Amino acid sequence: MDFNEIATVSGKGGLFSVVAPTRGGMILESMDEQKKKLVVNVNSKVSVLGEISIYTNDKEGSCPLEQVMKKIHKEFNGDTGLAGNSDNEELKAFLKHILPDYDEDRVYASDIKKLVKWYHLLSSGYPELFEEKEESKEETDKK
Repeated sequence: MDFNEIATVSGKGGLFSVVAPTRGGMILESMDEQKKKLVVNVNSKVSVLGEISIYTNDKEGSCPLEQVMKKIHKEFNGDTGLAGNSDNEELKAFLKHILPDYDEDRVYASDIKKLVKWYHLLSSGYPELFEEKEESKEETDKK
């Protein structure tokens, strides 16, 4: 599994794994303990984590969510010390530590709270997402 197989649906809490495409949308399965299946149509706002970025003030203008999550994992290894009711200033300081050039005007505390929540879910249930891919190392060795 990778970040392109995980989605979020506007109006629905949590993360979903993409099970299969359908003629008019896709079938998703919740990534929590309940493993509920959900059919979404093309009118639903579905975002794949591999396509989500966080606004930054550098020349690129954003940083991919996958890269940010891997930085968090490298730094904290599953335990950020933050909870769902963490103070907004604490959340902002956390992201500033991970991504020093994030755009404070366009990234809200609610976005950071969602990032932390998603990170905890993925690091506890799917730690393989944060492991380095072996095939990329082999490809580098061949060159």
